[in-house]
Amino acid sequence: MELRFPSRWRSWGMSYYWNIDHGVAAFWSRQKLIPRLRIPYKTVKIELSKNTQKEDWFLEINPNGRIPAITDTFTDGQKIRLFESGSILQYLAEQYDKDYKISYPKGTREYYEMNNWLWFQNAGLGPMQGQANHFNRYAPERIEYGVNRYVNETRRLYGVLDKQLEKSKSGYLVGDHISIADISTWGWVAAAGWAGVDINEFPNLKAWEERMYERPGVDKGRNVPDPHYFKEIMKDKEAIEKHAAETREWVQKGMKADKKN
Repeated sequence: MELRFPSRWRSWGMSYYWNIDHGVAAFWSRQKLIPRLRIPYKTVKIELSKNTQKEDWFLEINPNGRIPAITDTFTDGQKIRLFESGSILQYLAEQYDKDYKISYPKGTREYYEMNNWLWFQNAGLGPMQGQANHFNRYAPERIEYGVNRYVNETRRLYGVLDKQLEKSKSGYLVGDHISIADISTWGWVAAAGWAGVDINEFPNLKAWEERMYERPGVDKGRNVPDPHYFKEIMKDKEAIEKHAAETREWVQKGMKADKKN
């Protein structure tokens, strides 16, 4: 994707993503943040089912062959690449959020607390819920140990978030306004049901998810470039099974291809 910044920003950037299931939360993070910072942008959709992320041109951007990834024109006028969602969010906040709309000034207590929860998502919630998704939806056979291990760990992490939000006066994870910690976390929590987690067990987290869902920037970002239909799918058992089966097929193909490499 091409990101064209207005004259007061640096000139050109590109962002690469896929917004169905695997990687959806990571992509939404950027899509919710960029409109908030009023940075004009374009996008390039990466077709994971076709292994586009393994092509040489993309590996130059992310050697790990995973989404999300972006490129930008750095302060020296040369292209810079960013991959891994936490790294991308920190970069965008540090480079473009000069008014601290979605972050906090470096060196403040809120800044470090924001980073705590940003990396809680990147190192804990994301990997664990990703594995819960896999064993619950994409494994060729149901392995109860794997399902229980990762679904229960995801539930535990949801409990940690729920307690944090119970103490929050603003309704957000850190300080008195939304931050990249909230932005990073929302996409995962919005897909709780896909991982086999009942969000109703966590009233504070559920209220936060709904509050985020109602924000115009979140609504805009979650529907780019295709409509976000997770909530609708989760109401239809037949649609759940169909979508899981389709995704399971290419996930398994991808795993076999990775094994050969």
